[in-house]
Amino acid sequence: MGIALPLLAAGAAVLATLPALLPTGLLIAAIQMLIAALFASAYSMLSGRAGMLSFGHAAYFGIGAFATVHAMNALGGTGLLPTPLMPLVGAAAGLIVGIAAGWFATQRSGTAFAMITLAIAELLHALAPQLKGLFGGESGISTMRAPAWGLSFGATTQVYYLTLVWVLLSVALLYFHTLTPAGRLTLALRENGHRLRFLGYNVHGLGVSAFAISAMFSGLAGGLQALSNEAANYAVFDAGVSATVVLNSYIGGVGSFLGPALGAALMTFFGYAVSDATSSWLLYQGVLFVLVMLFAPAGLSGLLAKGVRHVEQRGWRMAAPAALLGMGATLLLSAGSVFVIEMLQRLCSQDYRSLAQSAITLPSVALLGRPWSPMAVSTWLVPAGLLASGSWLALAARRRADLQP
Repeated sequence: MGIALPLLAAGAAVLATLPALLPTGLLIAAIQMLIAALFASAYSMLSGRAGMLSFGHAAYFGIGAFATVHAMNALGGTGLLPTPLMPLVGAAAGLIVGIAAGWFATQRSGTAFAMITLAIAELLHALAPQLKGLFGGESGISTMRAPAWGLSFGATTQVYYLTLVWVLLSVALLYFHTLTPAGRLTLALRENGHRLRFLGYNVHGLGVSAFAISAMFSGLAGGLQALSNEAANYAVFDAGVSATVVLNSYIGGVGSFLGPALGAALMTFFGYAVSDATSSWLLYQGVLFVLVMLFAPAGLSGLLAKGVRHVEQRGWRMAAPAALLGMGATLLLSAGSVFVIEMLQRLCSQDYRSLAQSAITLPSVALLGRPWSPMAVSTWLVPAGLLASGSWLALAARRRADLQP
């Protein structure tokens, strides 16, 4: 089954040890990374494999979250659906809504399809605060995880392992789907839908099937989110949720199976790590997306695969210098860019403008533990030197990579 399953097994072994290594705060972040990875994998099945770009996948994530919350409140986490099986409710809700929405959306393709999916999500986002019986208004609906199977599910570790099991099972099922005839026809749908229709296949039915399966696993991810947070509100339908899964999937690389999961996990961790340090972290995410699309359109997974092929073709002795130069260039370019962005963010802030109006000269800006004068040439020579050095190393790395063995 290729390299995906060995990688999945190795990753599962690492993930199983995380609760023993991480504090509670980082373990909560790890839960969100797992959920984001599953959501991106479900989205990639539709966008990457079937070639249908959806701008409204938050609809099925949100439906799954609210369905799970209602089920937890109604059933109390006991009986035929104990707490560990509650995400199945989210999956079922996502599947049902996905079939209905997919039947309409897949009547069109391309831009029209994307706009239909966006309209469905925005409709739910607008209606949710008004339908208080279903969505709890602006405050949303809260719930509690009930004990089941001898576990209380009050500890973060237990929630982590429950999420991990569901995510690994779901990703394995999504991978298995790619090996089935239906999964291969989904790939053919992306490549040439007209030829499939000419060969006698029900193209619309294939599109609805791919849409519904993607929505089902998105709903399951939403159910895990509700189980983790013990609440759901209309913000899960926000356009930002749909945009995030698109960005994460393409940063990771929709051309490979594990690429979207990798991108979602890394970008979720990036958000947790950087959001406390700077208010401009969304700008960094956008800049990273633009850079990936410009210089590595296959995503981070494609870049990694290219590096592996480079090593296989030329050996470590030829590949290592180029890799070291590339890492040095990345560090220098990143440092220079961060310096410029943080300086400009502080200079444009309301607090700094207020200080500047009452001062005779422009006050210094605190950055990296020391003050920097915005009027001093030496201040801007620092990022200029970093960017110039990084660019030179990047060119050297590219020349080294292009050398023949």
